[in-house]
Amino acid sequence: MSEQEKTVSPEHEFLGVGKSAAYGLQHVLTMYGGIIAPPLIVGTAAGLSGMEIGLLIAAALFVGGLATILQTAGVKYVGARLPLVQGVSFAGVATMVAIVTTGGGLQAVYGAVIVSGLIGFFLAPYFSRIIRFFPPVVTGCVITIIGLSLLPVAVRWMMGGNKNAENWGSAENVSLALMTLAIVILLNLSRNATVRRLSILLSIVLGSIIAGLIGFGDFSKVADGAWLQFPSFFAFGMPTFELTAILSMLIVTLVIMTETTADIIAVGEIVGTKVDADRISDGLRADMLSSAAAPIFGSFMQSAFAQNVGLVAITGVKSRFVVTAGGIILVVLGLLPIMGRLIASIPVPVLGGAGLVLFGTVAASGIRTLAKIDYNEQKNLIIVATSIAAGMVPIIDHSFYADFPKWVQTLFHSGISSTCLMAILLNILFNHLNWFKTKTLANAEPAVDSHH
Repeated sequence: MSEQEKTVSPEHEFLGVGKSAAYGLQHVLTMYGGIIAPPLIVGTAAGLSGMEIGLLIAAALFVGGLATILQTAGVKYVGARLPLVQGVSFAGVATMVAIVTTGGGLQAVYGAVIVSGLIGFFLAPYFSRIIRFFPPVVTGCVITIIGLSLLPVAVRWMMGGNKNAENWGSAENVSLALMTLAIVILLNLSRNATVRRLSILLSIVLGSIIAGLIGFGDFSKVADGAWLQFPSFFAFGMPTFELTAILSMLIVTLVIMTETTADIIAVGEIVGTKVDADRISDGLRADMLSSAAAPIFGSFMQSAFAQNVGLVAITGVKSRFVVTAGGIILVVLGLLPIMGRLIASIPVPVLGGAGLVLFGTVAASGIRTLAKIDYNEQKNLIIVATSIAAGMVPIIDHSFYADFPKWVQTLFHSGISSTCLMAILLNILFNHLNWFKTKTLANAEPAVDSHH
């Protein structure tokens, strides 16, 4: 075995059970805030009870764990076999909230996720051809607007989460949120890298403890219900298939596939291993297969977690088996609905304070991608300006498309799909239709450059 180890790539190195479990737990803690946020947001928008949101969170952890194991361990043609953590994608949150609130409910969300996941699975080998339509000028706009479209959610949380409640927007709610925000900022001033990485999670814990001490928040129902439970099949009803919901989710799927591709390339560079078209296809298949299967257990669209790519770079731990161990920990957590109920009981303003930073970080990573673009070319400026403005329209005023047909409402109700469609169309208009003047190959270059 030792002879083999000399020739083995760093991602295939096994560090032993103890080390793998410890480093795996670190990965879980890094992405914990990110994986529980989508079911929390979508569950709240769907008007679910604390117990039901607890089930959604448990399902998200369980499916995220299975998806991570599939991605890292891999089987033939499925799984990139790289240290990539999978979990519920943030990219689909605003679209799922739009589907839930325009009358489709959770069942329509699940139906849309199944169909778009299966389409994504079969698209995986061809995605390298589609990807040229997703250069940084497109993906940067989309990631920025994902963050911006989620900020109103954080603001609503800061005010208490429920518009009809007596204490909506009260000084107590906002003060609690600002205190949590202050804790996030103070923790990020720490010299300890681990404390900085876990700042979101620690601020939620500390904020909740302080809230509990001042008599804010209700943790009495945490112990109600089962402590150990296997996720039920279709616990929230059988999926329904609505064309507009599927179309909206399909746009999100293409964005997720782009993000996952970027993460696979980024991890490959960090690890120092070869990433070719076949490996990207295998990674995308794992991504999409786990997305299509997720609604069976009550979860949503899966994608690779960029924050964990950062963790691999910071720690220098390149073994994929470490992340597999993280996946096993997630599966175990997913079988403990009490953990989900505990999270669902966290005072909403505390989540708002942390969410402000969490969602702002998503917007900042989009801005970072946009910073790589050459703005001396007027066309890039026009693409970015128009796409982000188009995405802000439904965020500023939800009733903008109220008099349009239902399919237009569902498609453009989300700022993300508005931005994505606008950015793709303008990018094709400016960078692809004039191929007889400038080679398309030259236009595809930025997409490659962005990952260096």
